[in-house]
Amino acid sequence: MKKILHDWSDAHCLKLLKNCYKALPDYGKVIVVDANLPDIPDASIATKSICQMDLQMLAQNPGGKERRAHEFLALAKEAGFSGMRHAGCFCLFWVMEFYK
Repeated sequence: MKKILHDWSDAHCLKLLKNCYKALPDYGKVIVVDANLPDIPDASIATKSICQMDLQMLAQNPGGKERRAHEFLALAKEAGFSGMRHAGCFCLFWVMEFYK
């Protein structure tokens, strides 16, 4: 799922992820590509861009927001996934794997 979860509230994301979990075979995974807000903001262009996107999500999509890594992990766990791994980063977007 590329740039999808940031459009939705936690409740809607949870519904999407639970449906993905049900559809996966044993030991399957969902690949999520989304920006990750840093835990400690800095003055870098990357952080400023992600924060700007967070404000845009707030204005355009009720409940939409950029999330921190621990927020993605919490959503994954609540949906039933056993864990999450950051597989890489490209142009501000993280590739995350949610494991069944």
